[in-house]
Amino acid sequence: MTAQTVPPRTVTIGDIAIGGQAPVALISGPCQLESHAHARMICEGLLEACAPTGTRVIFKASYDKANRSSLSGTRGLGMEAGLRILSDIRAEYGVPVLTDVHEPGHCAIAAQAVDVLQIPAFLCRQTDLLLAAGETGLAINIKKGQFLAPWDMKHVAAKVESTGNQRILLCERGTSFGYNTLVTDFRGLPTMAETGWPVVFDATHSVQQPGGLGGASGGQRQFAPVLARAACAVGVSALFIETHEDPDRAPSDGPNMIPLAEMGALIARLRAFDALAKGI
Repeated sequence: MTAQTVPPRTVTIGDIAIGGQAPVALISGPCQLESHAHARMICEGLLEACAPTGTRVIFKASYDKANRSSLSGTRGLGMEAGLRILSDIRAEYGVPVLTDVHEPGHCAIAAQAVDVLQIPAFLCRQTDLLLAAGETGLAINIKKGQFLAPWDMKHVAAKVESTGNQRILLCERGTSFGYNTLVTDFRGLPTMAETGWPVVFDATHSVQQPGGLGGASGGQRQFAPVLARAACAVGVSALFIETHEDPDRAPSDGPNMIPLAEMGALIARLRAFDALAKGI
């Protein structure tokens, strides 16, 4: 990336270093938790897919999808059941886990079960939520709002940093371009990196078509690998790629997710781009 205004920081999650010249890490899992057995199956598949390249995985899944396109959209298993599953996945497979939070009161509760709290893009300017997340001391992955310029994210990060939390990730996930469409401006990746915080690229939601199916979001999953390669060529610190064994039957974000069976080949290719960009 271009020279940072602030020296690049490294955020450690478990034993995974994210930032600087560390190899690109992978944040991956299903969009929505479906069951304990399903989470185990996806986690096992990801670990198998990442093993040949030694790619480090943070397992992600949401216990509640609060920002659905319509009232009929399925939201998930709920906090109690979902956090129990995520805690079990962390203990059983030894991987860090990530989930979304939507309200300040949820942060301290979720922090007991996961390693990373994620701030949804629609909520990235909610000061009380950012402060409550920061106060947990966990790593915080902040999705850049579809409505924000990349240089505005320094103000978002500053809210979390004001709590004394120095474990911040900034995540690009596309910018609104007219109706039901997102585009990715890759100039935004080095721009956000000027804050010094590691930058994550969300290939899944960057190809989303918000509300594109009327009562649900559409997407163009065929372009997710293309954008992920471009992000690795720029030199991001981590990739966010949701996966499912049968995306077309997934309860949410199916049109954007990569089939689990394709993840191994995709990760190998992305690691090659990452190594070239970072000279490692």
